[in-house]
Amino acid sequence: MTLAAPDAATIERALAEFPGLVRPRARPLAGGLINLSFAVTAEDGEFVLQRVNPVFAPEVHENIAAVSEQLRRRGQPSPGLLRSRGGQLYADLGPEGVWRVMTRLPGISFDTVQSPAQASAAGARVAAFHVALDDLEHEFRAVRQGVHDTPAHLHTLAQALAEHPQHRLMPEVAELAEQVVVGFVALPKPGELPQRVCHGDLKFNNLLFLGTGPEEQVVTTGIVDLDTVGRMPLHHELGDAWRSWCNRGGEDQTAASFDLEVFAASLAGYLGALSFALTRAEREALVHGVEWISLELTARFAADALRERYFGWDRERFPAAGEHNLLRARGQWALHRAALATREARAELLLAGR
Repeated sequence: MTLAAPDAATIERALAEFPGLVRPRARPLAGGLINLSFAVTAEDGEFVLQRVNPVFAPEVHENIAAVSEQLRRRGQPSPGLLRSRGGQLYADLGPEGVWRVMTRLPGISFDTVQSPAQASAAGARVAAFHVALDDLEHEFRAVRQGVHDTPAHLHTLAQALAEHPQHRLMPEVAELAEQVVVGFVALPKPGELPQRVCHGDLKFNNLLFLGTGPEEQVVTTGIVDLDTVGRMPLHHELGDAWRSWCNRGGEDQTAASFDLEVFAASLAGYLGALSFALTRAEREALVHGVEWISLELTARFAADALRERYFGWDRERFPAAGEHNLLRARGQWALHRAALATREARAELLLAGR
C-alpha cells in the first residue's frame, strides 16, 4: 500500500505525540519503498520520524524493541524507539496513520555496493547482527506470513492477471509471468532448515557506513529498518541480501548482472565474523537463495504492475506505479537469470571443504 505524503500540520501533530523530542524540526528523508520517513533534528539529538505503512501491524514495534535492545546489550549499534505520550512505542493518529520516532544512527547509506571491500564489511556487520541475536528469547508478533512462500506469490500474480485483463500493461506482464512459472519449476526445493533470527530485508541501503571517502565507506555503523525482523531460514535472509548487493546496477534497470567478486567478498566477510557453525543443509540452500528471492520479487513486482497499490514508485521518472513496477520486475528477472549462470561458482565458494 503506497502512502500519500502528509501535510505539515499532520507531521507536527505526530511529533507532538513524542514528549522526548525537544523542539523538533522535520524534513523528508529519501529512500524506502514502504514507510514514509522524515529526518528530525531536535535539541536533544537526531531522530527519524516515520509514518508506518498499514501492512505492518502496531505489534511489530515489540519485535523491533526486543531486537534493538538485545543488539545494544551485545555492543551492536541499533536505533531505539521513543515512547509516545500514551507510553507506547508508537502513536496512533487514527485516519492520519500510525507514527513512530526512533534515534538516528550516524552514517550514510548506498543504494549499490561501491567495492568488494565494502561488501566484505557489510557481510561482517550482518554476521555480527546474527550472532548477537542467536540466543534472543522473544516471541515475534505480527510477522509477515508467507513473505517467502513462492507458490503464494505466483498465485497472487495469477490473480492479478485474472483481475486486470484490460490493464494497459497486461501483455507485458503476462509474457513475463509465463517465464516465471517455468523458472519456478526448475528451481531445487529446500528442505527443513534452522530458523535463525534475521533482519528480513537486507537490501544494501539498509546498512549504514561512516562516509563516502575510500576509508569511511568500508566502515559500517549499523543496520536500520527493523520492521521485518523475525525467524526464518538463512537462505531467505542472505539470498535477499545478495540479490541486492550483487546487482550493482540497482533495481531500477531492466538489465542486470551478478557480481561474483562482490558475492565472494561479502561471503568471506560474513563467514569470517560468524561464531556459530552453518549446517551443510544451510550452505546448500544458500546456493539457491538469491535464485529464489529474485524469482519471488519478479512475481511480486509483476503483480503490482497490474494492481498498483503496494510498492512506492518514482513519480518523476514514471507516469504511474505500473510502469515502475514492470521495470523492477524485468530487472529482477534479468538478475535471476544472471544468478543461475553463476550457480556453479557460488556453490564452489559455499560448499568447498564442507
